[in-house]
Amino acid sequence: MYVWIWRHLPGNAWVKALISLLLVLGGVYVLFQYVFPWAEPLLPFNDVTVDNGMPVSNGTVAVVR
Repeated sequence: MYVWIWRHLPGNAWVKALISLLLVLGGVYVLFQYVFPWAEPLLPFNDVTVDNGMPVSNGTVAVVR
């Protein structure tokens, strides 16, 4: 797939490398601006259950079982 894209880009190797970099940066921009915010409510990353521990005097947390 990447070879197919590389062969169809215009210019010499430096121009192709620059265009490839711009395509990658554009893809990352689209992901962060549109795709990830749209998908975030659909993902369970905020549904976290943590047991409450009892604080200890040295700042660590003791696990109660």
